[in-house]
Parts: sequence; structure tokens; C-alpha cells
Amino acid sequence: MRILYFDIDTLRPDHLGCYGYHRDTSPNIDRIAAEGVRFDECQVSDAPCLPSRASMFTGMFGIHSGIVGHGGSAADLRPVGTDRSFSTMNQRPGLVWQMRQAGLYPVSFSPFAERHSAWWFYEGWREFHNTGKKGGEQAHEVVPAAIDWLKRHGAEDNWFCHINIWDPHTPYRAPEEFGNPFADEPLEGWYTEELFKRQWDDFGPGTPQEPAGDMGKPSSHPRQPSRIESMDDYKRWVDGYDCGIRYADQWFAKVLQTLEQAGVLDETVIMITSDHGEQMGELNVTGDHAAADRVACRVPMIVRFPGLPGGRADSSLHYQTDIGATLVELAGAEVPGHWDGRSFADAFRAGESSGRDFLVSGQCCWSCQRSVRWDDWLMLRTYHTGLKHYPARMLFNVAEDPHELNDLSADRPDLADHGQALLESWTAEMMTQSDSATDPMWLVMREGGPFHTRGSRAEDYIQRLRDTGREHHADFLADNPTGLAD
Repeated sequence: MRILYFDIDTLRPDHLGCYGYHRDTSPNIDRIAAEGVRFDECQVSDAPCLPSRASMFTGMFGIHSGIVGHGGSAADLRPVGTDRSFSTMNQRPGLVWQMRQAGLYPVSFSPFAERHSAWWFYEGWREFHNTGKKGGEQAHEVVPAAIDWLKRHGAEDNWFCHINIWDPHTPYRAPEEFGNPFADEPLEGWYTEELFKRQWDDFGPGTPQEPAGDMGKPSSHPRQPSRIESMDDYKRWVDGYDCGIRYADQWFAKVLQTLEQAGVLDETVIMITSDHGEQMGELNVTGDHAAADRVACRVPMIVRFPGLPGGRADSSLHYQTDIGATLVELAGAEVPGHWDGRSFADAFRAGESSGRDFLVSGQCCWSCQRSVRWDDWLMLRTYHTGLKHYPARMLFNVAEDPHELNDLSADRPDLADHGQALLESWTAEMMTQSDSATDPMWLVMREGGPFHTRGSRAEDYIQRLRDTGREHHADFLADNPTGLAD
């Protein structure tokens, strides 16, 4: 068996053609999606980057691994403790070790571990190629090393190859010579002039005055304005993101070509996914992944498994860790008992859908939130806004309102209460299964709130609000450290 895991950072599914996007951002990804299974409602359990990949590669939700943040105590994997053996890979195996148990040779091309000091991520790989720019790479700086490896080893059997590229992540980095294939193509239309003006006057990292969570830091990248001062600037911003996707797709094609030249493309399992999405104005955040909402937590998940039914979409609710567990079982290994990810391999083999009744996703890096997703509904519970303008509870019908523009919590308190009850029951169940008495989200809260918006960052942003004529917002944040609106 050969498995290619193509991991494109910051990729929201609705900007891919195979998920219905009107722009031609992903012709090569779309080709694989047409042959495989497209999972329409796959979410990460924890967003963004570090907590998300921790969940996928350890098999555990953040509430169990301890990794829910980007700094502080909740950014490190919990130690095994007094029962730690000489080697923990057999004791607490993750995805890579289980692939080895299935007889596969695992190799990774990624700067992720160094970027986040996620040294646990190195565990289990037989080869690890750190491209060395801590996530600042362009695809042409990552993929050639993988292509070289595949040219030498692709025709061999039993490998698991992880390729991680970053082009859709800010700063949007497709080379200038790549041009803009979307210069003459319109936007979707949901982001209106009225919405832009309302967001301009509001506050929070990610607003048009401070896009990408930079809190006013000037951008030095030609595809990314320092501020979004008009609808033309907003289009330029979205074009920059979409160019990053198209550039990543172009390099994905080179990987496919390499496998084809080795004569193994048609028999290689291909998985295409991401670590989180990218808000493009949803919840007043543009160019970042700052919430536990569907936009930031929903990821593309495409699996083409030769010999099993493909050419279909699966609309069931799945955690990304469930896909990992399913791949482990399909590869012939066992899903470890401590994993939160659940395999649905039998349904996958039969070409059927089998998912969860509801999903809970968390965010503790740019805000402290947990969300519950069930049926067409998303209930979002905020504990700390991360300097943004949110109430404690929001409710959205994501089927009718995918960009989360209309909070229905006041109109449908019964549904908001139902979501709250699901969240509370989930939290209680997770904590009864935990080897720690402390929910890591509350560690984040006790240490000052979300890592990217605590301490001097909060003080500097409040001063920026005063300097840009938004004194009333500065006063509100100074008086309300968690930022929660009434």
C-alpha cells in the first residue's frame, strides 16, 4: 500500500471547485475528488494549526492531549506521567506509529514541528525533511524535495508520504510572476459594501482596519493590503488567498505527475486535507482563523482509495481524526483504544456514509470558544473573545447562512439551549475519560486568555483603537477583559 497525505495549510473547502466554488482554483485537486470521496462536513476538533495537527497525529482531542493553544501550558502534549515507559510510541501511539505497525515506511516534508516547537510531531517518522523556514515556505521550496524522494522510492511498496505546504496561509505568498488568474473574475457577492462599512467601524484583530490578526502591523507582501479600505481591497485580499490555493494545486499536479511516471498513481491512496479554514469576513475576521466556527474548523477532506467505491460525496459529520482512524484500519492496523478518532472503515468499504450525531470544535489561540455542530445548526459558545465583539452565545443555520451573518440565538433560544446541553454533556464525558482533572481551555483562561491576544498585545491593541478614533471600543475592552458583549 502507498499513501500520499497532501496537507495544504489554511484551506477552506468552499474555495475549491469540487466543493462548489465558482473560481477555477483547484483543477488537480478536483480531478482526485471526482475519483474519490469528498467529505462535505469534516471538522477539526481543535483549531487552528498546532491544536489541529496535534489532534490528527495523536488521535486525541485537545481536551485529552492537553494541546489547545499556541503558547503557555496548553501548547504542549501532556506527559504520560509516572507510568511512562522507556519508549512511549507503543504506550501512546499516534497516527505515524500506527502506519508503521501496518508495515508502511513514513516520511514527512514539513516545517510544522519547528514552527510550533511541536517536538512530539517527529515521533515515528523514518525520515523527516524540515524545509527550515518555519511555515514561511512557498510550495516550490517544499515539494521538490518530496518529488525527489518519490522519484527514488515511489515505485516501491508500503510507504506513507506526508507533504505539507503553506501557500494559502497569510502572508499570501504565490510568487509575483505567477500573476493573478482571478483578476477579472468577480467575488461570490455575500460580502457587501454595507457589511464592509459595518465591520470597518467595529473592532478586533481581523477587522478591515487590522486584517489577518496583525493588529495594524503594515503588510510587506504585494498580495496582501495592510488595511482593507474598500471593496477593491477586499477583492485583492480574496484574490491573494485564491492565488495561494491555485499555486498549491499546481504543485500538487507535479506530485501526481511524479507518481504517474513511476507507474503507481492509480494504485496510490491519496488524501488531501488541511489543518483549518480561513475566515474571509465571517464573524468580522478577514485573513485569519480566529474562531471555533464552521468556517475556521471545517476542512476539505478528499480520500481516493483505489479498489473502494469513489466518485461520491459523504455529507455525514466527521472529525478529521475519524478519517485518520479509518485510514489506519484500512491499512491493516488497529485503532488504539485511547484515540478519540473513530473508524468508519466498514461503511467506507461499502460506499456508505456513517458519521457522528454532532461535533464539538474548540479554539483557544485567538479566542476561547467551543462550538457544537448538529443537523443544519451551529451553536458557538464564547468564553473569551480575544479582543473581538462577540456575545457569549451565537446560533447559526449554516445550511441557509454558511457565512454566519445572522445570529438566531435570540429567535431560537430552544435550539441554542439544545446546543448548550450537547456541549455540556460532551465536556462532562470527555473529562470523565481524561487523565487530568483540568480542562486545558481553563488553563488558557487562567494564564490570561488566548495566546495571541493576551498581555502586552491586548494593551497595544486598546491603544491602537484610541489612536484610530475608536475610543468607545477601547473603553469597552478596558472595562471587559474577556470582551463579552451583553
